Amino acid sequence: MDWGDRNGCNVLSELPPSAKLVVKVLEYNDDALTQAELANETLLPPRTVRYALTRLEEHDLVGSRFSFADARKRCYSLAFD
Repeated sequence: MDWGDRNGCNVLSELPPSAKLVVKVLEYNDDALTQAELANETLLPPRTVRYALTRLEEHDLVGSRFSFADARKRCYSLAFD
């Protein structure tokens, strides 16, 4: 993804480093990831990942859906490609 092509580029630059790291991990994964998987991949605490995802969702940079394997979990992916 070329961030220069998106108007939200300025929004991403103002978000915390944890949100940027979550975006990068999602960018390099083909599949949607759960919060636990994101915490594992980023080595961030679950609470930090949850905060980053909340901020990213507020700006429509990340989308979520319920997991097919476990409906209690949500899977996250980039809202654009």
